[in-house]
Amino acid sequence: MGKSRINIAIDGHSSAGKSTMAKSLAKELNYVYIDTGAMYRAATLHAMKERSIVDTSVNEVGLRAGLERMFLSFRYNPKTEQSEIHLNGNNVEKEIRTMEVAQKVSLVARVPEVRTKLVAIQQRMAEGGGVVMDGRDIGTVVLPDASLKIFMTADPETRAYRRLREMQNAGKKVSYDDVLENVLERDRIDSERAVAPLRQSDDAVVVDNSELTVEEQFNFLVSLARTRMADPS
Repeated sequence: MGKSRINIAIDGHSSAGKSTMAKSLAKELNYVYIDTGAMYRAATLHAMKERSIVDTSVNEVGLRAGLERMFLSFRYNPKTEQSEIHLNGNNVEKEIRTMEVAQKVSLVARVPEVRTKLVAIQQRMAEGGGVVMDGRDIGTVVLPDASLKIFMTADPETRAYRRLREMQNAGKKVSYDDVLENVLERDRIDSERAVAPLRQSDDAVVVDNSELTVEEQFNFLVSLARTRMADPS
């Protein structure tokens, strides 16, 4: 029996390593990687540019109206060998990775109309199968029929340290305490929001990677994926 091109949903907490694993898994399987977190960050950047979000104040009327002027797409960059997000035709991959955007993304993501628009885009991208998608509500809302669902987590301190190292490597000056506070606040908002809260799907495979190496995680997920591809039922 040949292997099916399945959809793989990866959910989990902020800075749990979802994107790293999703990218590696997609490359190994020759699947398409869709970074939904980047989409929400781009929506946040759009709201900031339109000044419908200032500091922690959100003008939801303006934000909703601005969605009509927001066009998102992923384009492959041969230099980085990654699909990078574009907002209204401009590559914003670097702009969306700042602490300023990170601190505001949960405020934008909890607006129902934002999620409705982005979920519709994400579902269209996955219609043909062969997709690895990561985020907060992929297995429960976006791709509830995905053949393989994974829920990744780690303790907050480990996640904050990983995020700090990632930002420092990108040349950003930020303190561990600020990053930890942001991780905990995003956990709280993501879990408590009324629309599509962060929730583990009943049929998800839980991966706590607090003590796992990247290689150990990767080998485990590849094994899971190949098993499910051989028998997606």
